[in-house]
Amino acid sequence: MKPPFENVVVQHGATVLRVVRAVLGHADGDDAWSETFLAAMKAYPDLPADANVEAWLVTIAHRKAIDITRATARRAIPMSDTPDRPAPSHADEHHLELTEAVAALPPKQRQAVAYHYLAGLPYADIATLLDSSAAAARRAAADGIATLRRSYSHDLTTEFADDHH
Repeated sequence: MKPPFENVVVQHGATVLRVVRAVLGHADGDDAWSETFLAAMKAYPDLPADANVEAWLVTIAHRKAIDITRATARRAIPMSDTPDRPAPSHADEHHLELTEAVAALPPKQRQAVAYHYLAGLPYADIATLLDSSAAAARRAAADGIATLRRSYSHDLTTEFADDHH
């Protein structure tokens, strides 16, 4: 028997939030998180009891991230004065440098790193999400981690290892 949906949100909400923020940035990540769990709540009754709930949620989050990226590209609004960097969220202060480092990666690397190291998805599942092969997903994640190691003063991958379950 499946747990109540509220338990799913409690158990997987933080992981999904870290993933969508890593892929999209802070504000859009928060929107993607909300949209992910709204869609998941509607689809949850039809989810098989033996399904990998976290992988299912990350798949939904990936689709929402694509939707938000496309919508953002269509509605770019020129601004005369923009901040140099996003305002930090107190919940993520510990991970702010890591979030910024991941955000600077090319899209495929950023997604592969987030989906593997933050959500714990196997490369075969990431390949499906990114419409590539498991080897390409593994390479993108490895390249992303190598870039993070080269580009930043302390070993950010230690933080990933701490988050990886």
